[in-house]
Amino acid sequence: MNEHSEVIKIAQVFNNGRSRAIRIPREFEFDADRVEIRMTEKGDLIVHPLKRKSLLEVLATLEPLGEEDRLPEIEDYPPEPVDLGGIDEK
Repeated sequence: MNEHSEVIKIAQVFNNGRSRAIRIPREFEFDADRVEIRMTEKGDLIVHPLKRKSLLEVLATLEPLGEEDRLPEIEDYPPEPVDLGGIDEK
């Protein structure tokens, strides 16, 4: 249980374009810009804030590239000499 488990508020439901929206009371503010919404068998709505994943968390979910997606190896040639216009090389 958390600090809000016994708090009950009445929230305003309104139309937002072709969707319905709920104003979340200030007491229930959370730091997320997306939520997961689920309806139970009894018809209760459960709203779960989705925290933003860090870049490392997103990268960790990716599958490695297949062999057909890898870039071909390239030959790494040594640099060519450059004339520095009279500067003595040491």
